[in-house]
Amino acid sequence: MRPAEEWPADPFLRTRIVPPVRPATYLPRPRLLRHLDRALRTPLTLVDGPAGAGKTLLTADWVAGLREPVAWLTVEAGDERPGVFWAYLLRALRGCGALGPGPLPADAAQMDGRLLAALAAELDEGGRPVVVVLDEFDRVDAPEVAEQLEFVLHHAGPCLHLVLVTRTEPLLPLHRYRAAGELTEIRAADLAFTPEEAVSLLELHGLGLTAPTARALVDRTRGWAAGLGLSALAARESADPEGYLKEFEAGHSAIADFLLAEVLEGRTERTQDLLLRVSVLERFCPDLANALTGRVDAEPLLVDLHRANAFVEDLGHSWYRLHPLFGEILRAHLRVRLPGVEPELHRRAARWLHRSGFLPETLAHSAAAGEWDFAAGALVGDLAIGRLFTGLRAGDLTELFSGMTPEARTPATDLVRAARDLSRCDPQRAVARLRRVEAGLPEGRFPEECLADGTPDPAAARLSRALLEALAARLSGSPARADEAARAADELRREVPERLLAEHPELTALLLTHVGSARLWAGRFEAARAALTAVVRTPAGPSTVLPREDALAHLALLDHLTGWTGRAERRASAALAEEERAGLAGPSGSGLARLVLAVVAVDRHELDRARELLGAADPASGHLGTGARDPVPAAARALATARLLLAEGKARAAAEAVDAPVAAVVASPWASGHAAVVTAAAHLAEGRPDAAAALLDGVPGDQPACAVEAAAVQLAAGRAKAAAGLLDGLRAHGGAGPAVAVRAALVRAGAADAAGDGATARKLVERALLDARREQLRRPFLDAGAWIRPVLASGGTRELAAGWLTPGPSVRHGERPSPSPSPAPDLVAAELSGRERDVLVRLAGMMSTEEIAADLHVSVNTVKSHLKSVYRKLAVNRRGDAVRRARELGLL
Repeated sequence: MRPAEEWPADPFLRTRIVPPVRPATYLPRPRLLRHLDRALRTPLTLVDGPAGAGKTLLTADWVAGLREPVAWLTVEAGDERPGVFWAYLLRALRGCGALGPGPLPADAAQMDGRLLAALAAELDEGGRPVVVVLDEFDRVDAPEVAEQLEFVLHHAGPCLHLVLVTRTEPLLPLHRYRAAGELTEIRAADLAFTPEEAVSLLELHGLGLTAPTARALVDRTRGWAAGLGLSALAARESADPEGYLKEFEAGHSAIADFLLAEVLEGRTERTQDLLLRVSVLERFCPDLANALTGRVDAEPLLVDLHRANAFVEDLGHSWYRLHPLFGEILRAHLRVRLPGVEPELHRRAARWLHRSGFLPETLAHSAAAGEWDFAAGALVGDLAIGRLFTGLRAGDLTELFSGMTPEARTPATDLVRAARDLSRCDPQRAVARLRRVEAGLPEGRFPEECLADGTPDPAAARLSRALLEALAARLSGSPARADEAARAADELRREVPERLLAEHPELTALLLTHVGSARLWAGRFEAARAALTAVVRTPAGPSTVLPREDALAHLALLDHLTGWTGRAERRASAALAEEERAGLAGPSGSGLARLVLAVVAVDRHELDRARELLGAADPASGHLGTGARDPVPAAARALATARLLLAEGKARAAAEAVDAPVAAVVASPWASGHAAVVTAAAHLAEGRPDAAAALLDGVPGDQPACAVEAAAVQLAAGRAKAAAGLLDGLRAHGGAGPAVAVRAALVRAGAADAAGDGATARKLVERALLDARREQLRRPFLDAGAWIRPVLASGGTRELAAGWLTPGPSVRHGERPSPSPSPAPDLVAAELSGRERDVLVRLAGMMSTEEIAADLHVSVNTVKSHLKSVYRKLAVNRRGDAVRRARELGLL
């Protein structure tokens, strides 16, 4: 046996067998230390991550707190020779006391099976656990060393705990240890810093960051330790550290030097070329990478890069992406190494992605290459032009095409420009472009090679044009043009692939919504309802959420205009729930749903809620960007505002609210009719009954809600015969809801009372009360005039009104009324909205807040907001008190 001093042949470096010193800026991470504690329960532990992930310092911090002896060895390049590797490892084991004082092997280069068995036996018989850490084990690429190490680990018994710190998976049979539950693993995702840890790390560097800045930095670096540390060092030299960390150029920083040295340099020329070219991509697969390199070797290169933790992340299904910082640095390096090639790489990527059916990425790379004709052609040819108006990426698409240059002059680019005009509410310019599109489209179909080059099929272009024509017709208030667009679309659907129609349900949903809105504007209620109902039946999804919401809101307005108050409220609430479920930030539609709810609130004399809803229905918030110019919402806003002002006694202001004209090709019968009613009511309030009556001569009788309100004004103006004529016209049309029936009954009751027929008046008021109580309609009784108070004080009418319209306990219809006469009651209004009553009913059923939210398909926070409003309106502070008070008022 040779003395230990005589080997190894190379000079012995003691620094290789001691853990590294942790710097002052090292941040202990308890969550990972606890994870590493599991290493004492398994024979093998793997700490696997890319360069600069903090693997070594983490492991050194962990072993510093162990009671067990630790043999540390930092592997170096020459250790692929078994003799050198084992010489250092045996010295490390001797140094920590894991091996006895006997002589070391005579020749570590001859670590045969006998010597390996002796080493394993001595470790097993020592009876004391020992931790062996092999740092930078990825430098061992000799299968012989890995086999020898696995032999010792397998036979050393439970006393040996081997920790491998590496950038790549070792050659050991990890699957066997993993299946047996004998492997502890810490991977790159575990090593990534959390935002909270990043804040603490940067504080050690003397930097105080806000939470949003820390989150943004962690997102950009993916929590990479070296990236955070190098960023902190650079930020300390900046006059504005926080601003630097938000905007630093990764391609010109110490991070770039680190990554280029650790990852790019030393790779083969083919690997470097691959990395530089795929840096223009958000994600890539081998075939796409080959399209950019012009070679066919991407697959093995990408597999090797991922296995080497070379900042190439595996997304699954053979798709990869670069670490964001690495990608930034490579793009900067690409512009230096291969100047001018970047646009060509984007062009190649766009072609491959288009052929493979990846439209969003096709558009992004086409735009980056400046190929707007190709981008627009791909959008139109895929029937995806509707995505400019709906879906969660509509803003991104609008931003992408905002850079389109004037040189792009094809039918597809004109269609995109027309869509942009319409989003800016310029239908006149859009229509001019659409005429040019039609003139520039050839007959028949294009050959396949043209389609592959991004030129859209004429049928797809014409169907896209029909959608934009329908929107232009909607914004112009032209139902005839909308119907023409719908007929054209029906014929064109037969000429485009079913697959595209199935992939883009938003196109049909948007088109029918525009057609339905135009028909509604024209007062063609049943035709509008048919189109809008078809939209609501469209399968829910990210691309259809806005047209479904829009259609529900229009149906809610339809219900209001035909007197179905409760149904209008439910549909409007469903429209808002659709928006909420989609997770969209803020109001996303035209505000129409909130406007309908505001009108419903006025009908129920919930004036505070009406004001709140009117304020929330921002006319400029539409998903078309046209909420203030779209005729239907514009007229609905004027109507809701005027109704609220009338209820507040501000008749002149109400008339001014409906006086502003709505630009449209044809006049809307219901919009003009309601405007006339409001203006007439203002004249009446100012003592000009003749002027009021004259305004109402042209009010159409086929608009139920409008006609019945006009009849009420006619009666108040002393024209009972004209009022009766309007009411008689309602019978011919039918289909009117309770709100129309209530107002009609009250007008007839008022006429009967004026004629001295008190019995008929009471019967009509009782009928009105029955219909109104279900819908909580209070405003018609408040507007009826002084004659109604004595009627409500007599017979069964008092009990029917009590609790919800007048003070006192509620009595169900059919119960025996009080025989004693009472003074005329004051009319009151318990201002609970329909949704607040829904919450209250479930509250009385002992449902929890979470259960109410689930039952109503809204968020818990929404339920809490409704509860606060209920408590305030009922003047209570607790659930039980709210239920008790509601029962006293007859609200339950």
